[in-house]
Formats: sequence, structure tokens, C-alpha cells
Amino acid sequence: MSDFTGRCLCGAVTFSGRWGGDDLRACHCGQCRRWSGHVWAAAGTVDLAIAGPVRWFRSSDIAERGFCPDCGSSLFWRRQGRDRIEVAAGTVDNPTGLRLAGHIHVADKGDYYDIADGLPCEEQGG
Repeated sequence: MSDFTGRCLCGAVTFSGRWGGDDLRACHCGQCRRWSGHVWAAAGTVDLAIAGPVRWFRSSDIAERGFCPDCGSSLFWRRQGRDRIEVAAGTVDNPTGLRLAGHIHVADKGDYYDIADGLPCEEQGG
């Protein structure tokens, strides 16, 4: 039994799993903004089962990002050499079971928006 299910925009990639106990946080770093087109919000998983084609892009020395090669949906983030995968909250089917807990890398946020939700903000990562 899984906590959640989800899919990419075209449905070629589907997945299910259990939340790993990490809080859902919005990342405002430049890489995440370029990757998602705005803010990246993701939560860690365990027992993630992925069906369909996923391509992985090594975005830095420490992490890689998974996406659908058919529609381009940004789906996953993981540290190099680790099994634990974070899933983009926007790709998860409702009800997600998630609540945004805070923001990270706010020192790098875009200049076109304010963070005004009252949640904790960390200048760098957490």
C-alpha cells in the first residue's frame, strides 16, 4: 500500500510510494527555479516504484534530476549515490498528504516575487 501516487503531464511516467518523513519545503535556488520554471517543492520518499521512461540529468556535483523524456515534466531529485528520491509535489495526485513546512535557499530566490506565507525561511539549504 502506498501513501501517494503520481504521474508526469503525459502519463508516460507513473509512480507510487510512501513519504519518508521529510517536510515538504520549497527550494528557491537558481537551479531549482530553472528546472521547474519557478519554485521547486519536493518531499523525500521511501519504497518509490517508478514505471515508464525516466531520464536523469546530473545538475551538479552532488545531485541529479529525473524527468519524463516524452513531455519534459520535472519529477524527481536525488543526491548522487543515494537511493532516496524526492518527488515534486506538483506531480502527486490529490490528496497528497503534504503541507508546506518552509522555504530553503531564499538568498537565491527570484526578484519577481515575495515570500509572505509566514513559514520558516532558510538563507541556504536545510
